[in-house]
Amino acid sequence: MRRAIDVAVAVVAGALLLPLIALVALLVTWRLGSPVLFRQARSGWQGREFRIVKFRTMRDPAYPGEPDPDRLTRFGNLLRATSLDELPQLWNVLRGDMSLIGPRPTLPEQVVHYSPTQRERLAVRPGITGWAQVCGRNALSWPERIELDLWYIRHRSMWLDLRIVGMTVGSLLRPRGVTAEGGVNPGFPLPGEGDAEIATASPRS
Repeated sequence: MRRAIDVAVAVVAGALLLPLIALVALLVTWRLGSPVLFRQARSGWQGREFRIVKFRTMRDPAYPGEPDPDRLTRFGNLLRATSLDELPQLWNVLRGDMSLIGPRPTLPEQVVHYSPTQRERLAVRPGITGWAQVCGRNALSWPERIELDLWYIRHRSMWLDLRIVGMTVGSLLRPRGVTAEGGVNPGFPLPGEGDAEIATASPRS
């Protein structure tokens, strides 16, 4: 039933939002150039890897090794704050890589650091939005986010999902916690340079 709802909502939302998606794609091309889409490997249901799709929010590096936070443009920040960069993930939902609601997917290099308890986070499909997202997004440390995600998995229900949808709408109207201090979430090891797209990603990273 949950999967059927995901597909139905993704199809309807994709059709209704198609003009907006096309407009954002044009603006990304104009402001940031190509490629329009950002793709990255993430760990999903039961640890299976997939390629997440988002609108690009960073310009090309001005020099080799330029820090990712310096490449994040004002336009890119706007896309993240409004969650417009996440719109292409409706495709991930249709493919079955993601759900509308669930823990945000993380890098495989980060998942290898999970404890056995934290690996329970992989028991459901990752979501565009989720309990940790509406409870603080990237302002939370990784341990806090993981605990919130585990709480959601243990208590998830249709009513809780509806509550998350309502809180997501509220967070979009009044964005907060889009980017953690310094561009990364404290308390969790990052695999190296070049991962700020996930570290500062917005919900729905």
